[in-house]
Amino acid sequence: MKAVSIKEPGGPEVLEWTDVEEPTPGAGEVVVDVAASALNRADVMQRWGLYPVPPGTSPYPGLEVSGRISALGDGVTGWQVGDEVCALLTGGGYAQKVAVPAGQLLPVPEGIDLVDAAGLPEAVATVWSNIVMTAGLKKGETFLIHGGAGGVGTMAIQIAKALGARVVTTVGSPEKAERARELGADVTIDHRTEDFVAHGPYDVILDVVGGSYLERNVRSLAPDGRLVVIGLQDGLEANLNLAELVFKRASVHGTTLRTRSREQKAAIVAEVRDQVWPLIESGAVQLVVDRRLPMSQAAEAHRLMEEGGHIGKIILVNE
Repeated sequence: MKAVSIKEPGGPEVLEWTDVEEPTPGAGEVVVDVAASALNRADVMQRWGLYPVPPGTSPYPGLEVSGRISALGDGVTGWQVGDEVCALLTGGGYAQKVAVPAGQLLPVPEGIDLVDAAGLPEAVATVWSNIVMTAGLKKGETFLIHGGAGGVGTMAIQIAKALGARVVTTVGSPEKAERARELGADVTIDHRTEDFVAHGPYDVILDVVGGSYLERNVRSLAPDGRLVVIGLQDGLEANLNLAELVFKRASVHGTTLRTRSREQKAAIVAEVRDQVWPLIESGAVQLVVDRRLPMSQAAEAHRLMEEGGHIGKIILVNE
């Protein structure tokens, strides 16, 4: 089969569409013939050598796919060869086939195209596990998502709104602000010209930026507020006034989905299927797709993501 390999850390040009060995399913796994994968910031970090691949994980990028099951490993129940699925991965999605623990499979929601479904698992699991399972966002609370036009951001706006929260988001252009409002954002903040702290306080913040945002995030939290940091686009180091954190009784969580155990991922996927899939199938939550590109053009897709002009998910299609 073919897969996108990273020949060395670097820019998009280090991605190569090359021949590799096909995966075989281990116990409790299935093999999925990949219809499509989708880009995530973690793929870009992996390409730069800043996101180490967990031991025993496929070296190819790609944290989510859609496709059809082509083989079952020992002990797999509830799934059959030929089932159309999407899946949360630890890696290996930029390929023609991938082995997946059965607990990380989801059926393709009714009304969603098989190819586009590749853009669901990582974003939905990231949002649900962080704003609900970790931060406990409740109806009537104010929620801030940084980067509301990205794959995680467009999903976070809608899920938080469905939970009854007041939703605020930072964006980088009038076009992105308009799209965020269409998806349900109550307030949009242009991060180039406005300070999001002035629009607080916030009960829950989901931060994909990191770095210098930490101090301002904590400053803008409400009493008993919860900050969840899931991205490091602005760097790895930051200063924090601990007194402000203590006197607000606030909490800061740093999380990543990729390194969680199979059992933890299966629990997240089960909640997503139970709680979010009905919202998608009813149309209350939409999958936002910016564009589709052939998987062999992964380098071009990475360039587009780093330029930052996209809204929603960039999909890589196996042709």
